[in-house]
Parts: sequence; structure tokens; C-alpha cells
Amino acid sequence: MEKHIISKERVTNHGEVFTRKREVNAMLDLVKQETERIESRFLEPACGTGNFLVEILKRKLSIVKNRYAKNQLEFERYAVLAVSSIYGIDILQDNVQECRKRLFGIFDWKYTELFPKTTKNECISSVKFILEKNIIWGDAIEMKTEGENPQPIVFSEWSLFNNMIKRRDFSMKAMINSYMPEQMELFPEPDLFADFNEEEFIPEPINEPSLVHFLKLGELDEN
Repeated sequence: MEKHIISKERVTNHGEVFTRKREVNAMLDLVKQETERIESRFLEPACGTGNFLVEILKRKLSIVKNRYAKNQLEFERYAVLAVSSIYGIDILQDNVQECRKRLFGIFDWKYTELFPKTTKNECISSVKFILEKNIIWGDAIEMKTEGENPQPIVFSEWSLFNNMIKRRDFSMKAMINSYMPEQMELFPEPDLFADFNEEEFIPEPINEPSLVHFLKLGELDEN
């Protein structure tokens, strides 16, 4: 059975109540077209163990499988892109670890199901690297990471150019502050990763590393 709560203490201290799978999918069906767009970005600012993000990734990877199951490199490329489009923040470290684990498990299951004898460690490492960047242990209200040395939350934007990945890092605070009044009238609850038909107001990136092959992300040393 699905867990609705872990403990009364966590509910009291953190307001932690997990949304059940049925309700998650009913809500995602309201934006079904976006959940099935490989590159469409989603942010869950209180992601818990990833109930929403897991279902979004399942939908995206189903599209990737339907389109690219006969070409391993194409599947890998777009599966990595699908993973890179999913973001989460949670204030509890164990939730963040479990969320990353679940998201990786969904990717790994699809990948090994299609290519059981030819899976690449490089692709697996790239996915793990992205999940470390995209699923953040932090406080979405304070816009800072949790832990011994809190820092401003930074999101990485990943863009695919053939086999190369372009990454740009943005401060969460700067992204929120970049909202213009006319957009706030249309979107009173800011969606940091929405795709607007009109010109977007995006702040300058705080970091813009060089292009890297999508299978080489796991080799980056950023310690």
C-alpha cells in the first residue's frame, strides 16, 4: 500500500503528506500534453520522495521508448534529456536521496529493458550526475540549500545540441525576481520552467560551462 504519511512528527514539523498515485495522475492529466513533451521542464518545490516527478518521468520515457527504441544512441540521448527536464527540492535529506533513487530506477528499468546487453556505464553516470544537480536538498521558501553550509539554490538548465549538452546555471532567487508585472497577472503562481509564447525574461547565468558530450557528464569533477 502507498504511504500517505511516514510519521506524525514529520507531519507536525514539516507538513509532510504524500499525494497518492491516483491523485497525482489525475492532476498530471490536466497538463497531459506537457507531461508527454520530452523537453518540457517541471519543478516540484516540495518533492518529497518524488511521487509527481516519478510519474512525469514515466510518461516522458514512454514517449522516448515509442520513438527511439530501435536506435540505442537516440534513446540514450533523449532519455538523458527527459531526466534533465525534471527538478525537485525538499527540505528533508532522506526524501531527496529517495527521490533520486526512484527517478534513477525508472530510467534504469527502461534502459536495461530495451538494451540488456549493451547498456553503457557512461549513460548511467550521466543520468546520476544530472539527478544530483536537479534534485536539491534545500528550502524552497528560503531559496537556500540545507546542511552545514547553506548556499543559494542554483538550477542547471540543460539543452541538447546533437550529441552535446549545453548547461547554464541560474540562481533560483534571480529567476523569481526576473518575473515581470505583466507576467505575474497571467501567472500569479510563478512557474520557473514554463514555456511562454511571448519573450521570456531570463536572468544572466551565473555559470556557463563548455559544451560536453551527453555521455561524458559523469566524468566531470566539480568538487
